[in-house]
Amino acid sequence: MPAPAQKKAVKRVGAPEADRFDSIVDEYERRLYGFALRMTGNREDAEEIVQDAFVRAYRALAKMSPEQRAELRLQPWLYTITLNVTRNRLRGKRPTNVALDALADPDALLRSSRHDGPAQPEKILERNADMALVERALLQLPMHLRAAATLRFIEGRSHPEIAEILNQPIGTVKSHVHRAVRILRRILGPQIGKVVPEGAPVHAMS
Repeated sequence: MPAPAQKKAVKRVGAPEADRFDSIVDEYERRLYGFALRMTGNREDAEEIVQDAFVRAYRALAKMSPEQRAELRLQPWLYTITLNVTRNRLRGKRPTNVALDALADPDALLRSSRHDGPAQPEKILERNADMALVERALLQLPMHLRAAATLRFIEGRSHPEIAEILNQPIGTVKSHVHRAVRILRRILGPQIGKVVPEGAPVHAMS
């Protein structure tokens, strides 16, 4: 595992040389696995997706010039690769439910966004109450909405960050997140009382 200073250096100057790729794997493997797991609901699929994503990333880095690597925004680039591999793998395949004990990085759940106000699914998860309920609900969303909602509500990404990962305009991302919220409210509606303490506001999902 790279030291904290090394991790900061990787983020600051872009991706390291291909022969130092282990530092990338050490830093991003868990969070990419968590993302793939929430997108697929299957541990085996998630493991294979992340392995494939790292292979693709390694090959791409090996072809880049030092200038290209220095300019690369590594984290969103890796998420984009992982999402593309996930989409390919899930074509024609129905996702399964995520088990709560399968979450790869529970401490990273729902980092509050600095840019946007909270929506009701975030409130649900912020209270650490039955996260598996939301995980299962997310798996019922279409792929494009699931990706946007997972990045927003589970990864805690801002709209600009999601737009970069999904390679979409911010307006499209906001629309997808809004649609996902409406569907999640419909799915979770009967169980809202179990997840949100009595008296908590629920207008944000309107």
